[in-house]
Amino acid sequence: MHTGSIKYQGKIMLEIFDVRYDELTDIRSEDLYKLRKKTFKDRLNWEVNCSNGMEFDEYDNSDTRYLLGIYQGQLICSVRFIELHLPNMITHTFNALFDDVALPKRGYIESSRFFVDKTRAKLLFGNHYPISYLFFLSIINYSRHNGYTGIYTIVSRAMLTILKRSGWQVEVIKEAHITEKERIYLLHLPIDRDNQARLLLQVNQRLQDPCSVLSTWPISLPVMPESA
Repeated sequence: MHTGSIKYQGKIMLEIFDVRYDELTDIRSEDLYKLRKKTFKDRLNWEVNCSNGMEFDEYDNSDTRYLLGIYQGQLICSVRFIELHLPNMITHTFNALFDDVALPKRGYIESSRFFVDKTRAKLLFGNHYPISYLFFLSIINYSRHNGYTGIYTIVSRAMLTILKRSGWQVEVIKEAHITEKERIYLLHLPIDRDNQARLLLQVNQRLQDPCSVLSTWPISLPVMPESA
């Protein structure tokens, strides 16, 4: 379990890696669920289950893996993965909206609860570090490394815009309304070499110190903070 700061040639490393649900320490899981509440309840005002200042639900279980981005011992970003043939938000929580979509049975994962903590990222990396694009790339690297074919996810309009801006060639499978004004989108996220290369290009164009480890899994990347 990654807990501290790792250094390489005097630079502190950004570590992005995956853990099983049962590998999360009490301290790390509390931080994760608190940041999720901060993101999804406090900032986005989603209708999510919260208790003791934390957000978690029935999909945080032994079938789940998390991607975690850690820098200087602090959690910066995370996403949750469940194999698509197991209970997940697409097939269960939002089943009434998407039950007419034929989903593949094997080889795909569902992603949910993607977030980057903007406060911590800005404090530790500055305003221009491409942490969101780097985390998108990490998702592709993880999925390819583990032999998956692709990813399905449900996103808001704002998240769809961010994904498209990154260059990731996402496919909108279906649009649905959860309220009169609020739309959500079922997406297929391709993880082929072309999309990996697109994200690599976006990240490398923005890094002051491009690094070859960006196409590997897990990712351990030396960070050069912005000059004051």
